[in-house]
Formats: sequence, structure tokens, C-alpha cells
Amino acid sequence: MRTRDAIVTGVAVLAVGGAFGGLAGCAAGKYTEPYNDSDRGRTNEQPADVVTFPDGFNNVATKCDHGNRVYVIYHSDGAYGGVAVTPQDPTCRR
Repeated sequence: MRTRDAIVTGVAVLAVGGAFGGLAGCAAGKYTEPYNDSDRGRTNEQPADVVTFPDGFNNVATKCDHGNRVYVIYHSDGAYGGVAVTPQDPTCRR
């Protein structure tokens, strides 16, 4: 009976290890080859205006880029967010 338990445990450990190894392998490409999806142009490093809301609400960052106003909505370190663009915003000088 102990041999069977050891075999089942060993198979379970290998299955879980293989699953985590596979996931790590998929994610590794994004970190080892950054910006591999397209060429990069200029980088806009100008500061953004940040609007913070009370806890429980999304926060907003906004900045101008090539005459367009870009809004990014985020919530703490959450994995979700949103992007909106106001084309040719008159408050954004080219």
C-alpha cells in the first residue's frame, strides 16, 4: 500500500511541476525579449497628470501625445485598466 501511495504522490508532484513549468515557459518570452512585437519610435517621457480617487474607485492618469490627450484608468496594482484617447485635443499643443 505504501508503494502505491508513493507512486500516486510522485505522479501528482510531476503533474503540478510540469504545469507550473509550462506556465513559466510561456511567460518567460515576454520578459526575455521585450518589445519583440513591433518597432519602437520616440518615447514620450513627459510627466502625466494623475487624478486620485478615494479607495475603492479607479484612478486616472492623463497626458498629451502628438496633439492627442491620452487617458489611462487604473486601480492600484490590479491587472485591469482602460485607455481612452481624445483626438486633436485643443489643450494639447503639438
